[in-house]
This record gives sequence, structure tokens and C-alpha cells, in this order.
Amino acid sequence: MGVYNAEISAGSLMLPESRRIAGLLLTSPSREQWFAALKLDNLLQKKTPATAHRQAQLIRKRLETLEDEGLKLIATGSQEVATQLLFAAAVKHSRILADFLLDVYAGKLRRLEQNLSPAKDWDAFLAECVQRDPELANLSASTKAKVLQVILRVLAEGRYVDSTKTLRLTPPHLHPGVVSYFKRHGETEVLAIMDMTR
Repeated sequence: MGVYNAEISAGSLMLPESRRIAGLLLTSPSREQWFAALKLDNLLQKKTPATAHRQAQLIRKRLETLEDEGLKLIATGSQEVATQLLFAAAVKHSRILADFLLDVYAGKLRRLEQNLSPAKDWDAFLAECVQRDPELANLSASTKAKVLQVILRVLAEGRYVDSTKTLRLTPPHLHPGVVSYFKRHGETEVLAIMDMTR
């Protein structure tokens, strides 16, 4: 298993779906209950079981990086709190997203640049990633493009850019409830990656 994987390409933050999955995970479902919720009840309201399965697996892996308290906040908290915690879970689950924030996004902020320019930034960033994890070079061009597309959507949903069209940098102020959650759980690393305004 390399440093990076392309799992993030299965979907962006998916707030409504993630709220439902968080609620389900808080009931500690058995394997049977999990599959019944997805297949029989169509919890994610997807057209095909394959899509539901792929997205549910990604959401579950992300949510499993958080404590139960985080799941409750995602399931029932305000949109802002739930979105910021989902963003954090995505960062913790996807090293390629975390490194993009650290290497590309934070670098732009330091240089006082206004926008991401993915055509230029992405190739240089991937070349650095391949140095850390040569296996990444084996990903197809279409998969790499899909990973970039989802990363940009995650940044827009998390309010780190104003939209996927303009890609203007708009680092959010983290909600105090999110900051205190991470401090209580000793999550200083993810807090440092997310809180660009400190």
C-alpha cells in the first residue's frame, strides 16, 4: 500500500449522505443491518446499488477517522459544523488532499496569490507526490483528472475556494465547536492543516 490512494475520486463531502451514514454508524450496525440500510432502504437514495455501495464505503472510511462525538455533530449539528468536520475527516482519510492543502493551497496563501491555477499547480504537485510514492505514477490520466476534480469540489464545499469555476482562495474561519472538538481529541495536526487563518 503506497502513501497515496485515489479513493477520494468516489465523491466529495456528500453532506446529506454523510449525515445519514453518521446516524447509521452511531447505532453500531451489524454487517447485515449495514447492507440492509444501503440496499433495502436505499439510505443514500442512489439510482444504482453500485454507486450507493462505493459512496457509502468512502463515507464510512472517512467517518471512522472521527470519534462518536464527531459523528453526532455530523448527524445532527449545524451545516457549518457538519461540513467542517466532514472536511477534516476527508483530510484525515486522504493523504493526497492533505498534501494538496499543505503544499499547494497554503503556498498560494503565503505568496498572497488569489486563485488556484490547477492546470499548472496539479502537474507540479503530482510530480512531487510521485517522489514520495512511485506507485502514484501508475494511475491513469483519467483517474488523476478525477482526483483533481473531486479535490477542487471538496475545497469549494468546505469554503476554501469560492467556487470550482473561479477557484478564488477564501480560507474559512473554523467554527469554535470544531476547534474545541479537535483540541479535546488531540487532533492538532488536522487542525493545523485546516486552520489557515491562524
